[in-house]
Amino acid sequence: MQESHLYREIAEQPEVLRTLLSMERSSVEAAAEAIRQRAPSYIMVAARGSSDNAARYGQYLFGTANRIPIALATPSLFTLYKQPPRLDGAVVLGISQSGESPDIVSVLETGRQQGLLTVAITNNTRSALASVAEHVICLHAGPEQSIAATKTYTASLLALAMLSSALAEDAQRLEALAVLPELVEEAVGTASDVIRLSERYRYADACVVVSRGYNYATAFEISLKLKELSYIVAEPYSSADFQHGPSALVDRGFPVIIILPDGEVADELLALLREQHDHRAELVVISAREVALNSAQTPLRLPSGMPEWLSPIVAVVPGQLFALGLALVKGLDPDKPRRLQKVTRTW
Repeated sequence: MQESHLYREIAEQPEVLRTLLSMERSSVEAAAEAIRQRAPSYIMVAARGSSDNAARYGQYLFGTANRIPIALATPSLFTLYKQPPRLDGAVVLGISQSGESPDIVSVLETGRQQGLLTVAITNNTRSALASVAEHVICLHAGPEQSIAATKTYTASLLALAMLSSALAEDAQRLEALAVLPELVEEAVGTASDVIRLSERYRYADACVVVSRGYNYATAFEISLKLKELSYIVAEPYSSADFQHGPSALVDRGFPVIIILPDGEVADELLALLREQHDHRAELVVISAREVALNSAQTPLRLPSGMPEWLSPIVAVVPGQLFALGLALVKGLDPDKPRRLQKVTRTW
């Protein structure tokens, strides 16, 4: 386990978050001030893969804390169809760990051509994305050698949380960010237990991953990790969407992974959990709540006491470890999933 790049990079996340908090405050504040001066109607976010899942977190974060809608870009309009939309009133934000995907770069280039403010969140400040952005927030994650993104994903979430808090000029929210490295460290400390528990699912070939609100992003990211590392057909859902048809998938023994944080979505997710328990689903529950953990065949405990708006930065860690454990028990190389490359260039 300790020999894989993936495991080491999961374990590096607390220190990456500490570095990001200490090194990028001035860059974040400068970007926030520039956004504040523009008073945008919305923020257009261009991203792919794990970065796109980070953008889903941003939809809830900026919507609640800043009352600014987040729109997810459709890069094909900018590249393949060559019909970029008018982005009047937007700030254009690109999120990419490599900063080298041409379609994401194209969205920011168009934003600049239309006279809009552009911001990049990236791990590569020398990238094409960084070169077209007026403001750059560096993730400070260091080289990520495993193909599956882990530390760059949680760093992207934190960068968004820092930007949102700075934009809101909310001192309490900014102070709350300081405890995140310790919370993630606590989650990383469960690695041996989570990896051991994942062995139960070595023969699973499909599952669903369900949450809602801020952790809708976490459902997508854990689903992606399961697909790319263990080749399981893992489908992510909002708990609301899940009840509009996909719940018919569940029969006795079917794996259902539920991310259940404290906060506004907890009661609905608890009701869904009880319903799936009655259907005799195979429940994997990521939560700090005893009542939820006690209902699961596989309880994955989260640290208690964290606010819901920050929980995705911590709640994804058990999912990363679970996917790693499945890859290992299946005899797969967690650092080199088949047919995947670290830098994916799409048009």
